[in-house]
Amino acid sequence: MLENSSPDAPAPELDASVDPYRRFAEWFAEAEKSEPNDPNAMALASVGPDGMPSLRMVLMKGYDRSGFVFYTNLESRKGTELAAHPKAALLFHWKSLRRQVRVQGTVAPVSDAEADEYFASRARGSQIGAWASTQSRPLAGRFELERRVAEYGVKFGLGKVPRPPHWSGFRIAPQTIEFWADRAFRLHERIVYRPASDGSWATERLFP
Repeated sequence: MLENSSPDAPAPELDASVDPYRRFAEWFAEAEKSEPNDPNAMALASVGPDGMPSLRMVLMKGYDRSGFVFYTNLESRKGTELAAHPKAALLFHWKSLRRQVRVQGTVAPVSDAEADEYFASRARGSQIGAWASTQSRPLAGRFELERRVAEYGVKFGLGKVPRPPHWSGFRIAPQTIEFWADRAFRLHERIVYRPASDGSWATERLFP
């Protein structure tokens, strides 16, 4: 572990030479041990057709050097917004560690193979739910949703539930990654990484 994660102990300055994906992997591993619920939860901001920002919590389902991945109904509000305006911002906030990571980048759909593989790993109830929910559209009442769940449960019986054509994933490829660490007297530490033309990362420290 590169940095002291204890909020009560003096913490050394973040090393700007550390690769951002390596730092994220280390911080995320610590969050998996310390966060009581959903360490992979992230706020996702998109832009609506009226130019207004739109924000919600989603779950990261994978990450590597190509970006951060989550899955959704493509016909949902976030799905249509990201398809129309393929740029997004992410925020991971790990309260137990007093850390956060901000990401801004471009958005692209995952491959069908990736979406199929992840969908197959979901619980059967979640698979049925992906068919039953016309996400983000008006709902008359809970009974309407439960009726649709029952209908698709009968439709697929005990067989394999295929991935709906309207359900897939997006990958956010970072154009900036900012690491934020809590420090005493609100003199927090912030380092921003931006891809350089030679494939490396340019770094910049920011005032808190």
